Amino acid sequence: MGSLTLKNINKSFGSVLVLKDISLEVEDGEFVIFVGPSGCGKSTLLRIIAGLEDATSGDVLIAGKRVNTTPSSKRGIAMVFQTYALYPHLSVRNNMSLGLKQAKRPKAYIEERVKVASDMLELGPYLDRRPAELSGGQRQRVAIGRALVRNPELFLFDEPLSNLDAALRVNTRLEIARLHRQLETTMVYVTHDQVEAMTLADKIVVLQDGRVEQIGSPMALYNDPDNIFVAGFIGSPAMNFLPGSVIGDSARTIGLRPEMIMLGDEGEIEGEISHLEHLGADTNVYVRVGEQLVTVRYMGQTDYEIGSKTMLSYSLAALFRFDEKGRRIRG
Repeated sequence: MGSLTLKNINKSFGSVLVLKDISLEVEDGEFVIFVGPSGCGKSTLLRIIAGLEDATSGDVLIAGKRVNTTPSSKRGIAMVFQTYALYPHLSVRNNMSLGLKQAKRPKAYIEERVKVASDMLELGPYLDRRPAELSGGQRQRVAIGRALVRNPELFLFDEPLSNLDAALRVNTRLEIARLHRQLETTMVYVTHDQVEAMTLADKIVVLQDGRVEQIGSPMALYNDPDNIFVAGFIGSPAMNFLPGSVIGDSARTIGLRPEMIMLGDEGEIEGEISHLEHLGADTNVYVRVGEQLVTVRYMGQTDYEIGSKTMLSYSLAALFRFDEKGRRIRG
């Protein structure tokens, strides 16, 4: 089946260590997302799983078998890249079927796999078109279909939505989620977009500087981050951080999520309204507290006078506390 195990993966480029002792278990049928800022090593890690890069040390196991020296084409994987990488002179049908033709699979089998994939991705009406005649979202669906026809044990996605506009990103994200539910196949997905990670993943692996910061379900990471990096990276708008001294707390840093803060005449922190972002269903209110801006998410529509004074309040249960090394203080 499509389980994946990484054991103590390290990767160096010359004297630069870019992946640092990464171990991970991905269960069969699980949707796991690697997320982190640019340069954190997430795409390099995906390429090692795919066999496009060699680990400096450590082991990669797919379906329980060590594949360190197994060529990419023999690993039972299919990869969807950030760029569509479609052949412009071939039709959608031929783009999707080319890999199976090169593998000399029977014609009837190829036709059946293309039909199944095109039906799943609603590409039937476009099978005889060339990539130039398709929208960006349709081209990305063709790239996914090309992977799907191979019936792999493991799907790998390398930032597949980054070249799409906002509306297409949402639509294609929903299609990938639907596809995972239908196929029940293991998927490993790389993105720098934490919204994609939160909405798609069964399990998120947060990376920074080549290390795993935390692994968990989307809501576990949101509600119970281990450190200040995970707390600030997961969630949109991002968590607010202030010195503990602002409220007389012994912690070096305190964190408050924007939706957990209330504005009014009474509260624990004094601030000044700096800016409003009217989003329709809700409003982001930016409040200056000393030298820092605090984001307050107001559910609904509101108008505050810029420059007016306000007080920020919160419940103690909503407060996150961090020590001088950025580690979460629990209890």
